[in-house]
Amino acid sequence: MHPAPSVIFFTVFSGLGFGFLAWLGFGIPAASGWAAFPYFFVAFAMAVGGLIASTFHLGNPKNAIKAFSQWRTSWLSREAVLAVLTLSVTGIYASTTIFLNMSILPLGIIGAVLALITVYTTSMMYAQLKTVPRWNHWSTSVLFILLALGGGAILAANSMGTILFIGLAAIAQLYVWDNGDKRFSARGHTMETATGLGHIGKVRMYEPPHSGTNYLLDEMVYVIGRKHALKLRAIAFVLAYVAPMVLAMIAGPGFGLYIVALVSHIVGLLAQRWLFFAEAEHVVGLYYDKR
Repeated sequence: MHPAPSVIFFTVFSGLGFGFLAWLGFGIPAASGWAAFPYFFVAFAMAVGGLIASTFHLGNPKNAIKAFSQWRTSWLSREAVLAVLTLSVTGIYASTTIFLNMSILPLGIIGAVLALITVYTTSMMYAQLKTVPRWNHWSTSVLFILLALGGGAILAANSMGTILFIGLAAIAQLYVWDNGDKRFSARGHTMETATGLGHIGKVRMYEPPHSGTNYLLDEMVYVIGRKHALKLRAIAFVLAYVAPMVLAMIAGPGFGLYIVALVSHIVGLLAQRWLFFAEAEHVVGLYYDKR
């Protein structure tokens, strides 16, 4: 699928922001009063900034308000509702922590759980799509949540959390790449099923369905060379996973190495998320013979 910059920015930074809010909700790092302000500011800036970026992928950003009305059937609406609920609860928690110097831990835990559920709803916007077999799997949600917790741990300068959750995310990522490469064919999607002509034998495309481009080709069909994909996977894996874990292992009490780890993680995650969209084969691509 077409890797839209706004959606890449949205999934990367909202995940980091809500992941950091989860850690803050659990009281990590332990800070109160104005000392806690920078932590909450960064978490809210990332979460809200990511959500705002998502509206730029809409044909008409003013229609974003309508995203709240379909929560019974739409994962996008559920994400919108839960994001507002999470930001409201964690906003109250942050206010009492900063201005009253009083951390109401039960409220923080509720906000942390809501933050992780919000990340889950984001992942389900993609994992629910049967038309994109690479996404349509439980591992998509697992990876989103582990990355949120791992990225949040880096922002919290928590070495054990970084090593644990980034390490688990690295394992999940390898599984997602390996299993995802096989899932399209494993689901039985072929030119015969796409055209409905399988009953007459093997089908091949004689001519394109039309001579010009259209919305489906622009948004749903994107082809990336295998060699380039492997290079980007290696870059993403080293920067998003390996480097942050190594830096967390050698980091001292200061924030210096964690800043380097965060920059590395974000750059690697941007590459990983670009691949997440670019490598996602929509079944409609079979009709255009673009697999």
